[in-house]
Amino acid sequence: MRLQPALLGLSLFTLASCGPKEATTAAAAPQKVTVAKPVVKKVVEWDEFVGRLESTKMVHLRARVSGYLEKIHFKEGTEVKEGDLLITIDPRPYQAAVEGARAELERNRTRSELAKNEAKRAETLIASRAIAAEDYDTRLKAAAEADASVKVAEAALRAAELELEFTSVRAPITGRISNAPVTEGNLVTGGERDSTLLTTIVALDPVYVYFEVDEQSALKYRELHRQGTRTSPMFEPIPVEMGLANESGFPRKGKVDFVDNVLRPDTGTIRARGIFDNPDKLMAPGFFARVRIPGSGQYDALLIRDEAIGSDQGRSFVFVINADNKAEYRPIETGPMQDGLRIVRSGLKPEERIVTNGVVHVRNGNSVAPEESEMALATPIPPATAAK
Repeated sequence: MRLQPALLGLSLFTLASCGPKEATTAAAAPQKVTVAKPVVKKVVEWDEFVGRLESTKMVHLRARVSGYLEKIHFKEGTEVKEGDLLITIDPRPYQAAVEGARAELERNRTRSELAKNEAKRAETLIASRAIAAEDYDTRLKAAAEADASVKVAEAALRAAELELEFTSVRAPITGRISNAPVTEGNLVTGGERDSTLLTTIVALDPVYVYFEVDEQSALKYRELHRQGTRTSPMFEPIPVEMGLANESGFPRKGKVDFVDNVLRPDTGTIRARGIFDNPDKLMAPGFFARVRIPGSGQYDALLIRDEAIGSDQGRSFVFVINADNKAEYRPIETGPMQDGLRIVRSGLKPEERIVTNGVVHVRNGNSVAPEESEMALATPIPPATAAK
């Protein structure tokens, strides 16, 4: 009976000495992680803005002469070509004015011929002193006056013919036409002021997109141009990409062909314009669009997966695995996304291995069991996400 307590104590001592050792051994086992090297490639960073589409040409078609609207020749909302007959204003009063002006011209021409003949006879008579010098001067001035009357009549005829031409309203540009706010039979008013709006035409191919660039970005672009790493659109066109609200990414390619000459003090922005082909005529003025332009020159960049990046009080970091398979905490400076990967501006070297899977289980200085992989996306990122 006395041996049992001793045996029991020995057993407890044996169990107590084995348990913590096994737990320590298990805790020291290296953590399995996936590692990969950064992707090295030439990239251009893109800056994004919001813009609105506008037509390259827009015409508010107004009546140039007054009269009753006789006929509308176009179908509302369709495309028209330059020179197409759109609207006819009652031409009869203007046709009568043309005929009257033509008759007046003929009368003045007849008077001019008569006055010229009288002037020629006066030249013969003055040579023989058959008429007084005063009568001679009168006939010469009468001939000159008659000739001037012909020119006045010719101008009046041209003006009348021009007004008659204005009764046939034709398309000044090729584009899509709006509705006709004035219907047939209504009186329209012409002239330079308070003239009647007949319709509107907008050109659709190509189209403009206007967008506002903030002051800091504008200063950055000027500095890049000064350094010779990026061309400024103030001197030559640069690429611009665009996507509409229902499109992924930036599928439409164009160029920036205009930058305004002043920075707006109320908004702190400067206006820029891109131009895009629109062969299917589906883009229309007024649409909102996402726009991006090159925000840097081309350079060699390191790219990693977002899953490899941790955050420590707002600062980005990764775990680099050294030659001893130990994790090293490494602060990094990140940039925008490029093809689904994040640009690393500083903090990494191309040959370094970083943890891409299992970051939350890794601690600085811990040993790990790395499994090599490629720095690629498991699932391709849609263009809209990759461009953010």
